[in-house]
Amino acid sequence: MAHNKKLYRTEKNKVLGGVCGGLAEYFDVDPTLVRLLWVAFTLAFGGGLLAYIIFWIVVPKKSDLEK
Repeated sequence: MAHNKKLYRTEKNKVLGGVCGGLAEYFDVDPTLVRLLWVAFTLAFGGGLLAYIIFWIVVPKKSDLEK
């Protein structure tokens, strides 16, 4: 039996746009870990802020998927 996982922005573990919280729920990890990794990669390689904004625009909210 296949499990259909969907990527969405969460409203429960939301700090700014819910992107990191949604990624954490998708990969079943702690949201704080995802946020720390996102900041670390942003500081180390740049482009993280732009990627976050793109995810914020492209990835739907969980409540939009449940309609």
